[in-house]
Amino acid sequence: MQYSFRPLRSGYYSIGYAGAPALTQDKTAALWQPLIWQEKRAPDAAYLTPAFMATLPATLVNDGINTIGILAAPKEIPFQPLPMLANSRFGVALLNQQGQLQPQVYAPIPGGFLSQMKPGDVFDFGFYLVTAPASINDTYQQMAQQVFGFSDYRRNDIASLNTALDNMVDYSLSQYAWFIDSLKGCAYATDVPGAVKNVSSLNPLELALVRDDSVMFEKRAYPLMEFMLSREKFLFSLDSTQKIQSPSRKLKGPIAPLSELVALYNIFNKQNDFYLGMAQKEYNFARIRNLDVKEKGNNWINAMYLYQATGDKSYLQAATTKANEYLAQRITQAQTSFNDPLQGSYFFWPTFTGRWIEFLQLYELTQDQRYLDAARQGARQYTLFTWMCPAIPDSLITVNKDGKAPMYWYLKSKGHHPMFYPEEKAPAWRLSEAGLTPESSGTSTGHRGIFMANYAPWMLRLGYYTRDTFLMQVAKAAIIGRYRNFPGYHINTERTTAYEKVDFPLHEHKDQSVNSFHYNHILPMASMLLDYLVTDAFVRSKGKISFPYEYMEGYAYLQNNLYGAQKGKFYTENEVQLWMPARLLAIDNTELNYIAARKDNKLLLAFTNQSAKPVLAKVTINPTWVRLNGKSSVSTITGKLIKALTHSSFAIQVPANGQAAVTVQGAVAASSFQQKILDIRKGDAGRDYAKLAMGNAHALLFDLGQYSRRLYVYLEDDDNKYRKASLLYKAANGKEERLDDNGYPFEFTVPVEKDKLYNFTCH
Repeated sequence: MQYSFRPLRSGYYSIGYAGAPALTQDKTAALWQPLIWQEKRAPDAAYLTPAFMATLPATLVNDGINTIGILAAPKEIPFQPLPMLANSRFGVALLNQQGQLQPQVYAPIPGGFLSQMKPGDVFDFGFYLVTAPASINDTYQQMAQQVFGFSDYRRNDIASLNTALDNMVDYSLSQYAWFIDSLKGCAYATDVPGAVKNVSSLNPLELALVRDDSVMFEKRAYPLMEFMLSREKFLFSLDSTQKIQSPSRKLKGPIAPLSELVALYNIFNKQNDFYLGMAQKEYNFARIRNLDVKEKGNNWINAMYLYQATGDKSYLQAATTKANEYLAQRITQAQTSFNDPLQGSYFFWPTFTGRWIEFLQLYELTQDQRYLDAARQGARQYTLFTWMCPAIPDSLITVNKDGKAPMYWYLKSKGHHPMFYPEEKAPAWRLSEAGLTPESSGTSTGHRGIFMANYAPWMLRLGYYTRDTFLMQVAKAAIIGRYRNFPGYHINTERTTAYEKVDFPLHEHKDQSVNSFHYNHILPMASMLLDYLVTDAFVRSKGKISFPYEYMEGYAYLQNNLYGAQKGKFYTENEVQLWMPARLLAIDNTELNYIAARKDNKLLLAFTNQSAKPVLAKVTINPTWVRLNGKSSVSTITGKLIKALTHSSFAIQVPANGQAAVTVQGAVAASSFQQKILDIRKGDAGRDYAKLAMGNAHALLFDLGQYSRRLYVYLEDDDNKYRKASLLYKAANGKEERLDDNGYPFEFTVPVEKDKLYNFTCH
């Protein structure tokens, strides 16, 4: 439907379409109005969603058979400039004056952009009348693909995902990543002055394991392991007067979620019993970890993790029984309110859907189809929060006009300095937000498309299991071809290539002004990329490349899988170790991502082509990491070998959107850290935890395989009671040593040899 409006006199005008069928709420099976109302959660008033806040410019109702709605035409929400309130030509609504659900569109927005008109002006507008014998989720997909052209539209173009991962890990260890060693945390002064905030110790631990990186372990993983066991909340501040986001200065841990405690227990071959003890205690405990949201430990999700750690079938029974109850209460019946018993405050998108990521894990554990169906349903609901508009033109867009990167208004108000990147033309598809989500409904105006798309690997895996290509397309759109390094948090002001630049994050904090930087996101984002690489290989090999994983829960939407702690399979090879050290391969075509694994003197490589054309590439193996000899050779498992191994290089052809895998024989991996820390021998671990009366202290003994054993001691008592603490210990030869900590938090870390005894005093 299209119309032209010509006013006869000057004034403010808005033309509303209210001709769609209206349903009473009791006759409605499902509804949707972006960004908040879905399932059967109906608006409590006639709210208008401006165009720039609509992931698709539509509102929909379903009567149990058909989905009915309105959808603004693509031309009404142009790609350029970036959609904002100031250029929104229309708004969509759902609730009418009678309190019925009736899809409506109003253009222009009353009092908004273009609404002031005078005689002689012409206002043209077009929209679709939607009816489909399908669910709202399926109708959303149809509108996205058939009207707005969403498709498998991305490719690497600027860099491979491996290159981005290497650069991101380098950045995470640099001065620009703003890690505060003394507080064992990522600076969070962007939101809370003087505070640090961490997500999980598992992110850097995974990177250290998979990348054979002892520096990552010592500088990030191990300090965060201590932090997550000792602190009371993710947000830690020594300033007792600080109230923003409710930080804590107490050492009343563990702050690590039960799933993280279980993961650490499993990773270290179940030798550190204190992890399991803490996990079992948390199961019967409620704790506030983030903001002021209290989490109850005794739920089906935590029972699932305890079963995986212990093999105790009573935990599995509890997990399935409670999951079935949750399934009946939360999944099989559409929600009418925001009161999910397993969710906290409704801010981040995972709280708006059922626990689909955990249902996917429960399916993999039990193979129960009901859990897979629940996972897919939740994931499809999650796609309602992913941008499917504006439609992407087949054109070049000029960005960074006059050599200036766009400046985020919020950071400008904070005194940040402008950034400069060359004016250039970039293809529109590379600049598109399609496939990303805003941060939340409440912050979507400034945080339009966030690069933290941790849902992507889960959707990719789930799409493979359920043959849902839409989920797989959304997953790829969220990750591929967007950056060469950590891109900051979001797209927000205008289109730019600044996020793509390899040096984009390599600036001091006040010199970052294009978007927000949350330094605790860097390591989870690196884990997200690694998860996507491994999952992509799993999917494209149809499960023939598969590695066991542990779950990284974190908080908000920062959930991913951890790989590298257990060996997996690579086609016909079993007991294969995932091994992807920095810059292991040099590939002369950016379209190829890869994963790598080792076994004996074999290097196993899988290449995934992210483009719609076959790729011929030269691959060079880094001699720093792999020693080859005159008898070394390469053979294909899948794909076509074009040139044999010569001087550490070979050539491979990878099909369009396909995968090729090879085995390099006679390849000796230079593994040192990974080999040692994963060499954890089962046996009598002995006593590894003690509670001490003095200082209300805790002592934990870490068994880190053949790499190290360490004693970590921390006091709960603070500087209101003690001005300093000392740790005294002596070896069997009688030599005494002493460590002093003259400022709170009082904590000590010392290497442990079996013949040492320890005494502890506070002052």
